[in-house]
Amino acid sequence: MTIELFREDAYLRDAPAMVHSITQEGGIVLDRSVFYPTGGGQPGDSGRLSWPGGAIGIATAVRTHDGAIALVPSEPGGIPEPGTQVEQALDWDRRHRHMRVHTALHLLSVVLPFGVTGGSIAATHGRLDFDMADAPQDKAEIEARLNDLVAQDLRVAEQWITEDELDANPGLVKTMAVMPPRGTGRIRLVRIGAENDPVDLQPCGGTHVARLGEIGLLRLGKIEKKGRMNRRVYVHLDS
Repeated sequence: MTIELFREDAYLRDAPAMVHSITQEGGIVLDRSVFYPTGGGQPGDSGRLSWPGGAIGIATAVRTHDGAIALVPSEPGGIPEPGTQVEQALDWDRRHRHMRVHTALHLLSVVLPFGVTGGSIAATHGRLDFDMADAPQDKAEIEARLNDLVAQDLRVAEQWITEDELDANPGLVKTMAVMPPRGTGRIRLVRIGAENDPVDLQPCGGTHVARLGEIGLLRLGKIEKKGRMNRRVYVHLDS
């Protein structure tokens, strides 16, 4: 298994590592990774690997069948052999935008307290699908509530509970189609606000900003009908 450095510090932009192996598809598996792999609606990170005598761009990162992280080269060419010491560097602007959008979607799920049936994240915007029969009528009010939350600049942190504790508190899970991964005995929660009075608390494996003020001004986008009981709501970064 790859040591997931982004779990320990989402703001870590670069780090040394060793090439553990190369997948059959040509993915580069490191022993430790600052690259977040595609999952939970969040795209895999891009960036660059370098080593004495070589360098290669990384288009994205994905999970392997055994749970490791494989970095996908962005162009054909020489890749480092297993055992090579490398330096990994993120496309930090893109990653930080994903962190801002992902955290903004948590706020959207607070402002629209319905079950979440899907979602996706990009560098400029994101969307959530809600189990909601009727589209909200006052888009301006939703946008204002989102930006009021951002302006509070609350702390965003993580905490861990056991799988049994999650079973005893099923209301923590907002996603209806995807359940938090199990098997380790622990579930990671992302908390917005004070520990004793959070604005939001839910299982999540993605990367987030440390404080809401980093998100910046938000703009509510389209609200689309995607079924009798499904509404898709977009939110955009202002810059």
